[in-house]
Amino acid sequence: MNRGHSLRLPALSGLLLATAFSASVHAADPGGVLLQVRLPYAGPARLEAPALHSSAALVMDATNSSVLYARRSDVPMPIASITKLMTALVVMEAGQPLDETLSIAPEDRWPGRGGVSRLLSGTQLTRGALMHLALMASENRAAHALARNYPGGVEACVAAMNAKARELGMTGAHFVEPTGLSDENVASAEDLAKLVIAAATIPAIREYSTDSYYDVRVGRRVLRFRSTDSLTSKADWDIVVQKTGYISEAGRCLVMQAVFDDRAFVIVLLNSYGKRTRVADARRVRRWVESREQTARATPAPATT
Repeated sequence: MNRGHSLRLPALSGLLLATAFSASVHAADPGGVLLQVRLPYAGPARLEAPALHSSAALVMDATNSSVLYARRSDVPMPIASITKLMTALVVMEAGQPLDETLSIAPEDRWPGRGGVSRLLSGTQLTRGALMHLALMASENRAAHALARNYPGGVEACVAAMNAKARELGMTGAHFVEPTGLSDENVASAEDLAKLVIAAATIPAIREYSTDSYYDVRVGRRVLRFRSTDSLTSKADWDIVVQKTGYISEAGRCLVMQAVFDDRAFVIVLLNSYGKRTRVADARRVRRWVESREQTARATPAPATT
């Protein structure tokens, strides 16, 4: 259960060391530990598919490295604010101090549609607080400020994001800016499963992305920011890492790693229609997975001779 910023980090080290599909994935935690695991592509399960309303989807059992369901999972498409998960990953890997105070600047304001923000120019917050807001509340100016203060600035940060995508085997991914407000930030569901698994190895990203609210002082006021993913506040969901996204070109998107019955599953949902559809699809996936597991347990083992 994830209620607020003071709650625990999931203790799932055994479940987090999974990657996706036939490519080797490398992920380094801030301490420099290199993870490399090769997972075979198992193909969709031969069961009735979940009735999803997302145009692209992927469901993977990270515990045994198998893909349970895939729909258009290899097609690159706009990913909106799922981008911020990659932004956070490269910022964390740069080793910059999370307690350093940064300022929101005029250049952090997005010139086009969708750049609404509660962080005014001149607002001062720590790097950790900005990352918290970018991951949990999808704060666009927070994400841009993180990239602007990356060594070498925004251009270097975006270059690092693309380099990290290549390192992770995200062959269909491409980034042009750090917030996801551009529809030129694209990736496939398969790409994003690899990103989710890499991000799940970073404790701060797990904590920040799964909080349901976070209070920050802006001037004389304390502002409460809430998660863009309503599932983070649900007691019956154990979410390891998550990120939502929306622009009109991408539709409603949701990626996560969650634990059901002590097993870790990666869920990627892209271009869901309707404001609540991505959450409804996540619930459908969970019911489908749990039903699948119950069926498997109830099926007697073949007789041996």
